Amino acid sequence: MATPEFVLKLREKIGHDLLWMMGITAYVHDAEGHVLLGQRADNGKWALVCGIVEPGEEPADTAVREIREETGIDALVTDMVAVKSSDRVLTYDNGDRTMYMDHLFLCEVDPQGNADPFVGDDESLKVGWFDPDDLPEPIAASTVERIGYVHEYLRNKAAGDNHALFACNGKLH
Repeated sequence: MATPEFVLKLREKIGHDLLWMMGITAYVHDAEGHVLLGQRADNGKWALVCGIVEPGEEPADTAVREIREETGIDALVTDMVAVKSSDRVLTYDNGDRTMYMDHLFLCEVDPQGNADPFVGDDESLKVGWFDPDDLPEPIAASTVERIGYVHEYLRNKAAGDNHALFACNGKLH
């Protein structure tokens, strides 16, 4: 993931100290129910689109921006699925330490926009649509977890409960 300018400026002041960040993950589906994934350039694993919320940016707008930047897909946010804090510190190759508050959104392809994915930046090796029951390998553990949240949310919504899942004491409710 390319490091946003505001993070680079913060890192000049705090070095590699732990930095709390707001992030998004986007579960994008097409009309046939396929899910959009990208093969990450940093670790080779397939993952949902994710990114960092810029200062002053709404998380849903971040999702739409990141989807377009990384895959070329024009998407619409339809649902807030979950808000959950990471329970682990990520340490990047350069020593930077970060934790994330993730906002997981359900998105669909904008019928007025592009639906043909392409690699839009240097963060991905490949992007594409996949059957949710036949996902590529290797797949990021965080993606498996978040796809599970989407499925739980959709089951709840079908049962008449369209509340997003929120973490309390580490468990989603």
